[in-house]
Amino acid sequence: MIDLAARLLGWAPLLLAGLAGAGYAWAAALERGRRGWPSRRTASFLAGTTMVVLALSPDVDAWADRDFAGHAAQHLLLAMLAPLLLVLGAPTTLLLRRLPHHTARRLGRLLHGPVGRVLAHPVPALVLSSGGLVALYLTPLYELSTRHELVHALVHVHLLVAGLLFTWAIAGPDPAAGRASVRARLVALGVAVAVHATLSQLLHAGVLVRVDEPVREMRAAGSLMYFGGDLIELLLALALLATWRPAPRRADAQVPHRSAGAG
Repeated sequence: MIDLAARLLGWAPLLLAGLAGAGYAWAAALERGRRGWPSRRTASFLAGTTMVVLALSPDVDAWADRDFAGHAAQHLLLAMLAPLLLVLGAPTTLLLRRLPHHTARRLGRLLHGPVGRVLAHPVPALVLSSGGLVALYLTPLYELSTRHELVHALVHVHLLVAGLLFTWAIAGPDPAAGRASVRARLVALGVAVAVHATLSQLLHAGVLVRVDEPVREMRAAGSLMYFGGDLIELLLALALLATWRPAPRRADAQVPHRSAGAG
């Protein structure tokens, strides 16, 4: 029963990615003929679903099982690159446009309620994302995931979901209530960069981590996570800055007083 649950859970992201990609493409085509929808959003979302399928494909999964560098590549695809591309597709905005009015209003109330405020804040997303990586490599969780298919599948699901939440909280173009300031989101992104870089260096050096793999593979994985992670985090920072809208300066309502000697 556990093996069956693990297989179903392992295939779930693949099936959901395929369904999400097909549903998004259909909704985007309808919206493009109605009020217009940016082609770059569609391209980004479909590229994101492709990254999910690629990361969980049998070839990449087998590479990750036999080589720790493959695990690092799978991690970058599933937890960082795919979430960035999916979030930049603005799927929630597209969904709100296509839903019936009363259903869209219910979803809007949910997004602007307590749940939406928590999900839109970068701190909970940072804890889930970076905290999950710390737990994966500094506790016996990684070794457990290599021996139990169910744990392995759950780790994959967590990496994807946590990556989506963090990316959406940092640079999501979709509407969100109480979204943190750009400064606060930059700080959260900076903390995530520091955690990811530190873990990459620890893996490269084989220090403090609970990962028992060949030294050559550890060094290759650490380098890949360090430099690949930096590149994706730079793209995330650029996406964040693209959402920045400076507050307009208030015009001075008071007319300067003339000096007493003015004619």
